[in-house]
Amino acid sequence: MRLVLIVSVVVLAGCGEQQAPTAPQDPTSESWYRDGVAELTVMNREAEQDFNGGKPGGKPDDASSLILRGEPIASQLLGVPRPTLAAMEAASDLDDLYGRMLFSNQHYEWAQFQFQKNLARWKYWKPETPDTARRLQDAETKVADCDRKMLKGALPSVPIAPK
Repeated sequence: MRLVLIVSVVVLAGCGEQQAPTAPQDPTSESWYRDGVAELTVMNREAEQDFNGGKPGGKPDDASSLILRGEPIASQLLGVPRPTLAAMEAASDLDDLYGRMLFSNQHYEWAQFQFQKNLARWKYWKPETPDTARRLQDAETKVADCDRKMLKGALPSVPIAPK
């Protein structure tokens, strides 16, 4: 009898209300995500102006500082399961500017790395839009420009002796 009572208590205790598993929250709908996209977009605009000298007192060093501050934000935005198009564009703009800065300083290998990130990013983005196709073409062109510069620097310029 005692065994039946113990088993009954255990069975009834297991029949209590169970919480339904909650669906994981979409991080792209959270305020920190939207704020991060907005912040990175503004930083990109300011860095672009500094790099191009379009802002009074703007300097390439200021652009570099903004890029370095923007990289962790871009990583966080792209670290979610399905980043938004706006986040991809902001991260892409940051990488493109960084690549152009490296290219202008003749750091072609590092510039190419930045452009290749954009090439991969836009090659596999779905759905393709005219803007994503343009971004892909731009990245392909910039990777090819880096290839040409690196190849030109790798070949020694040896004059050909007349016969």
